[in-house]
Amino acid sequence: MSEKAIVLSTTARKQLRHYHSATQLRADTWHRLEQYTSKLADRHARKADIAKFSKAVEDAFSILEPMETYTAFPSLSDFELLWKLYHREDYPALARVVARIVRALSSHTYRRYHIDLHAEMSQEEDDNQLSDPTGSQVNVRPYFELLVVDDINRAEIARLRQGLRDMRRPEDKFIYDLVVVPSFEDALIATLFNHNIQACVIRYGFPFRSIHQLDILQRLLSQFDDQEAEEQPDSDRGPLLGRLISDLRPELDLYLVTDVAVEEIAGDVTQCFRRIFYRQEDYLELHLSILRGVALRYETPFFSALRKYSRQPTGVFHALPISRGKSVTKSHWIRDMVDFYGISIFLAETSATSGGLDSLLQPHGPIKKAQQLAARAFGAKQTFFSTNGTSTSNKIVVQALVRPRDIVLVDRDCHKSHHYGMMLSGAHVSYLDSYPLDEYSMYGAVPLEEIKKRLLHFRSIGQLHRVKMLLLTNCTFDGVVYNVERVMEECLAIKPDLIFLWDEAWFAFACCTPTYRMRTAMGASKRLQNRYRTDEYRKKYKTYSNKMAKLDPKDTEALLNLELMPDPDLVRIRAYATHSTHKTLTSLRQGSMMHVYDQDFHKVEAAFHEAFMTHTSTSPNYQILASLDVGRRQVELEGYELVQKQLELAMALRERVAKNPLLNKYFTILLAKDMVPAQYRKSGIDAYYDPQTGWRNTNMEEAWSQDDFVVDPSRLTLYVGKTGIDGDTFKNEYLMDKYGIQINKTSRNTVLFMTNIGTTRSSVAYLIGVLVKIAAEIEENMETMSSAERKIHDKKVRGLTHDLPPLPDFSHFHPAFCPDGKPESLNGDIRKAYFLAYDEEQYEYLRIDDGSIEAEQARGREVVSSSFVIPYPPGFPILVPGQVISADILEFMRALDVKEIHGYREELGLSVFTEEAMAKLVAKPGVASLEEEVAKLEAKVATLIEPEVVAEDNPKGKVSSVK
Repeated sequence: MSEKAIVLSTTARKQLRHYHSATQLRADTWHRLEQYTSKLADRHARKADIAKFSKAVEDAFSILEPMETYTAFPSLSDFELLWKLYHREDYPALARVVARIVRALSSHTYRRYHIDLHAEMSQEEDDNQLSDPTGSQVNVRPYFELLVVDDINRAEIARLRQGLRDMRRPEDKFIYDLVVVPSFEDALIATLFNHNIQACVIRYGFPFRSIHQLDILQRLLSQFDDQEAEEQPDSDRGPLLGRLISDLRPELDLYLVTDVAVEEIAGDVTQCFRRIFYRQEDYLELHLSILRGVALRYETPFFSALRKYSRQPTGVFHALPISRGKSVTKSHWIRDMVDFYGISIFLAETSATSGGLDSLLQPHGPIKKAQQLAARAFGAKQTFFSTNGTSTSNKIVVQALVRPRDIVLVDRDCHKSHHYGMMLSGAHVSYLDSYPLDEYSMYGAVPLEEIKKRLLHFRSIGQLHRVKMLLLTNCTFDGVVYNVERVMEECLAIKPDLIFLWDEAWFAFACCTPTYRMRTAMGASKRLQNRYRTDEYRKKYKTYSNKMAKLDPKDTEALLNLELMPDPDLVRIRAYATHSTHKTLTSLRQGSMMHVYDQDFHKVEAAFHEAFMTHTSTSPNYQILASLDVGRRQVELEGYELVQKQLELAMALRERVAKNPLLNKYFTILLAKDMVPAQYRKSGIDAYYDPQTGWRNTNMEEAWSQDDFVVDPSRLTLYVGKTGIDGDTFKNEYLMDKYGIQINKTSRNTVLFMTNIGTTRSSVAYLIGVLVKIAAEIEENMETMSSAERKIHDKKVRGLTHDLPPLPDFSHFHPAFCPDGKPESLNGDIRKAYFLAYDEEQYEYLRIDDGSIEAEQARGREVVSSSFVIPYPPGFPILVPGQVISADILEFMRALDVKEIHGYREELGLSVFTEEAMAKLVAKPGVASLEEEVAKLEAKVATLIEPEVVAEDNPKGKVSSVK
């Protein structure tokens, strides 16, 4: 096949540079084409205009034609019709057909019925417009597209399409159309570009290269190493293509048609292929297999069961007056509830104790099946639903896995639920500090070096056996995302049985796209487990072990600078992730999931279920559970499409703010370089977009594959320091009160916008318009300011851009709450401190605005917090029970501009332990609790064990890879 050269005008090439998404380019180009053809059809158009718009039409055709080879509508035959009308200069007919296509694409009517443009063109149009079919032709069944990879001609494609159409039956739940591509590269492009594709048939014998060279499509291939596929014979590429597509979009159903005896290859390829067909088997079997595969993803066991239950007549004789809506519909005063909510929500109101539906606490029916389907969708081994939000999910996981006195390494600025979980479980907490972003009054994330240093510290003092879990937030509220795979791998090299809890409350949507998925807990866990099973890894590990044998095991600096590798014979993948499904996917409020990828889950399963019982209501909301079930269906059938659109809108918003001279005078959307220091960006990429050069081909993919931390582009942190308006005021008085725009998080000089799968282009346009109005208002105010007012304004700006208090690190626990009274052990017992404060005689209040705390510190007193102090949002503590209050923390508290601070009452001050309470604790060093005595014995035993690091379940006595 020869490559198709694309010749575009200078204007068209400039437009292309500023598109990040091929799907957005396609939509915009069709709308521009409608405008151009309408101008050409104008009878009064001048010759100069005709020449200009003719070139614009040719540019649009050149851009769209390669794209439409990857979609079912419009078809290649339809595109030939457009060229035919253009070349014969039948511009009115061309304009009508283009308008028809645009209308069908915009309204998605092509999904509801077959549109035959050739047939419609041959009909007489009374209104001179192509109209939509109606009546019996309308299809209400869900529509999808089937990708077929085969190098066949037009006639063969027509026969294949007709053969599958002939298999359609009225009872089919779904309807689909075909997209046929001829090469390996075309198949990958179609998979990434066309979100309508739900199944793929890979036939034997096709070439490697695509003939289409449109840059934005070729950009999709930049993440692949194509050498292996290109070197293979055409007939052997099918299985490799299947594996790649399975990695990119694991939700798709894959089918292989081969001329090799299927029994010879079935054992090798069935992991990614749903079924293998031998040569040309009958169309009916293929058709039924395709429909069955989609039906398995469409299934919603609990939602369907709840709907069925709601339609059954029942008599209610238990403790739910609102069940069946009786207490509402009989009322003279609250019937408006039915008007507002609808009757279905009341018909579905029931409980497990009344029978008829499954129990969340001990599922065995539709809830159990729904959780199994969710595990498949999110790449977990087990998934559990929660109706109490991720705050409860976090506590369940911690309590299930952590025993009293286990050491847990915790990201200090994680959500408050984790800190309460530590207190409830009795864990000894070792806090890790994230890198600070002082100029924006926010934290980033915990550097890997900090984590390794802490693990090596516990190993050096003989306490590594007590370290049970590493708990990190991925991604952070502000969108900083970890390199999950690298963090897990290097930590497992030091402690091969370490458990990871990744709080992905704001990252549930990340499973939907390949770039994001690589940085999720479940995605990384699967890759690591597969890697450690390979002979290739064992060879690399042997070389690594020889290198490590030459190092001094006490040389911490050397270990910090090396990329460590776990021993494949010792390592155990034990990862957990909690998702606030309701935050970034479709679910009713408080819908949450816990995902498990734990090779040793059987050892903690009983404890997990006990913890689940402890924290879960015996009256869970069934509507929330049903919404989780439906949300999972959406993830598997349209998650890829919705998240891609979410990112497109975020990128468009970034671009508009960067390019608008009025907006960028007062506002800046922070870039990767602003939120991730250079030492954590191996790729060297500062930003995904540049106003001058547009979108670089591989910016985001390069950064996400290499860097320690990346920024989720769907989080847009708007820097407002130059306006002189602090973040909280900007949020409440400007965005909310004036324009009704809701956001969640602010800092002193930033506000955070987030696009989600429900965001629309019109809402983005509204936000841009609002920002322009605010900027114009500021501009006008600046022009009318007196010199005195200008000085006040400049002082405010300086206070938000330069005079910012540094973010405080975790100070330390008071010795009374540390093992053996040694703060240098770097872990503390917050449970002990927490319950000590239950006695009101043990604490007092000190104000932060009258210098009383500094006065106490000046005379040598260590002032110790007796409670959690948590500004909200973002919801992480700046003080925990037992923590010594530092000068940095006081300065930061005085500068806080949020109105809601849990654990702090402004009129009283900070709650701190009295000197007498602390003196009593310190005065009794000889009186140790049973737990403390056990700890001392464990420490003595640990010093006698050689080598220092021993896996808990290691019958061979092998040592870990870092001695």
